[in-house]
Amino acid sequence: MEQAIVSGITYALEDAKVTVVNVPDKPGVAARVFTALAEANINVDMIIQNVSEDGATDISFTVGQDALDTVRTVLEALQAELKFDRIVTDDAMAKISLIGAGMKTHPGVAAKMFETLAENGINIEMISTSSIKISCVIRRDYIEKAANALHTAFGLDADMVQRKEGLG
Repeated sequence: MEQAIVSGITYALEDAKVTVVNVPDKPGVAARVFTALAEANINVDMIIQNVSEDGATDISFTVGQDALDTVRTVLEALQAELKFDRIVTDDAMAKISLIGAGMKTHPGVAAKMFETLAENGINIEMISTSSIKISCVIRRDYIEKAANALHTAFGLDADMVQRKEGLG
């Protein structure tokens, strides 16, 4: 029997996105941020860092909504030391993921996922991939629409769509 390219869809509704804006782009800054968060017992999920030409970058990551106040406190304590501009948070995020061992041998799965979301007017805020999982952070208001559209696009049975508690 041939292995399914995508075998399931999961989503988590309890995510919050944090962006540390205009962080100096130099060695050790990300380490300092994430060490401080770890010391505060914060579980970080997806992380994105962009490099700009002016020597500064933004670092965005997701955490559980219940950790957001602690994250703000930790980052505010680092602001003078690390010299970043500001902290932007959004607690109306959700993460939707395609799961499937067949994805690692079939190009175009990510493209199809992104096209499906775009065709349904759903903006992707963050993306993370591995050989068997593609995850997108989107506005929580669109999670059901996204799950249904992806279910149809990848020909999955309705019982394959699962909500995950926590960071999923």
